[in-house]
Amino acid sequence: MRAEAPRECQICPRLVAFRADNKTANPAWFNGAVPSFGEKDACLLIVGLAPGLQGANKTGRPFTGDYAGDLLYATMLKFGFAKGTYAAHPDDGLALARAMITNAVRCVPPENKPIGAEQKACRPFLEGRIASLPHLKAVLCLGKIAHDNAVSAFGLKRAAVPFGHARYVDVEGPNGPVRMFDSYHCSRYNTNTGRLTTEMFEDVFSSIKDYLAN
Repeated sequence: MRAEAPRECQICPRLVAFRADNKTANPAWFNGAVPSFGEKDACLLIVGLAPGLQGANKTGRPFTGDYAGDLLYATMLKFGFAKGTYAAHPDDGLALARAMITNAVRCVPPENKPIGAEQKACRPFLEGRIASLPHLKAVLCLGKIAHDNAVSAFGLKRAAVPFGHARYVDVEGPNGPVRMFDSYHCSRYNTNTGRLTTEMFEDVFSSIKDYLAN
């Protein structure tokens, strides 16, 4: 089971066309299926929605170069899931600690909205990534789309496992029990509107850290 899509993945025609348009407009950008970032012995897997147009699609590293990454990596550094300095570019020297970050959809979608067929087509890579982590104990889903795809990747019915900020559910993964945590996505929109505050986000990470310490 493959954990990473090829950079020039051709599965989703709409995403391939959008990627080609971006490559024409910005040839120096990454403009490909963004690989996961982190440690192969990770006990925590963070699942995002998809690469941001001027974030990961530009830099080639998840949550790197846009506001969502500012909050995510600052929080990971605070709770010991990252080390070094986050400077919003892939050669900043930042490293993750016992953690990995991936996306439910690996290519940037128009308006940051992957359609259902694209989510389904990309899901085998999420399944493969989950299966590839032998020490996985916790999954953090950032937003409902990440949550829904993780639920499906674990072979569960979405209706039975609704999304909710700060909720968690225990599931059986390919390598043993996993606790799946939810948070609102750390996007600028959510933080600007107050739907997600820094304190709310940190509370979720505190719960994850406590769980992994047991």
